[in-house]
Amino acid sequence: MAKKGLGKGLGAIFGEDVIKESQEESIKGKTTEKTEENGRELMVKLALIEPNHEQPRKDFNEEQLGELAESIKRYGILQPLLVQKKGSFYELIAGERRWRAAKIAGLKEVPVVLREYSRQETMEIALIENVQREDLNPIEEALAYQQLVKEFNLTQEEIAVRVAKNRATITNSMRLLKLDEQIQKMLIQNLITSGHARALLSLENKTLQLKAAKLILDGRLSVRETEKLVKRLVKEASSEKDEKKEKIRDEAMEIIYQNLEERMKSIMGTKVSIHNKDKNKGRIEIEYYSKAELERLVEMIESIR
Repeated sequence: MAKKGLGKGLGAIFGEDVIKESQEESIKGKTTEKTEENGRELMVKLALIEPNHEQPRKDFNEEQLGELAESIKRYGILQPLLVQKKGSFYELIAGERRWRAAKIAGLKEVPVVLREYSRQETMEIALIENVQREDLNPIEEALAYQQLVKEFNLTQEEIAVRVAKNRATITNSMRLLKLDEQIQKMLIQNLITSGHARALLSLENKTLQLKAAKLILDGRLSVRETEKLVKRLVKEASSEKDEKKEKIRDEAMEIIYQNLEERMKSIMGTKVSIHNKDKNKGRIEIEYYSKAELERLVEMIESIR
């Protein structure tokens, strides 16, 4: 019997009849097919099967593989691997976990279904199998979606249809790739959850992301606590940004007033100071050092009328 969750997505791509026929023949213990007719099940030597290097899943849990190997020793492989011919070898399209477990179990040959697919179809099927089984960590899944977008020009809507998810799920998944690489590694290693990671996306500054991630680990914060932390950090960052802008503005105004003071000094022939209380109000202070100089300044001002 096939593992729950696989039939619908994979069947939509290479046919429910193929899956059903492959499973029934494997369970009944039929012998090796003499023909390699496309879409039929046959037994293939394990040594002739190579993994797909573009398989989205990169991380395989050794303990879980061991458990699957024990199951295979007892019951055999109940669902054939999906492969395609590559020269004298067979390339895995779906079933790498079963292939690895079969090697651990010491099998010499395994049941496969032979098909032919384009490179894009191969990747889509591998992605669908892993997504439906929830075998991918969040970053592996996001990278797989990104590759479909970049290499095959698929839209997020098209990907959503292929993996039977809504578009928002695809978008949120791919957004995780905007996180700092160190945080992505934390997510891969299950040090933080996807909920923590999505909360950190509100911090555009990667230095702040890392600061928050450290606080999450040190304080063992929940997702809700992380969201509160991020809001506080965003507010602090915004405040610091405003203070920086104000400081830059003040420095610019100071230069402007210094320039005006120099211009007035050159006209008045004495020291002039501008005291601004705010951006619209202030006072001008003109210094004099004798009665004669005061009279000269008064005459100069009167001549302006």
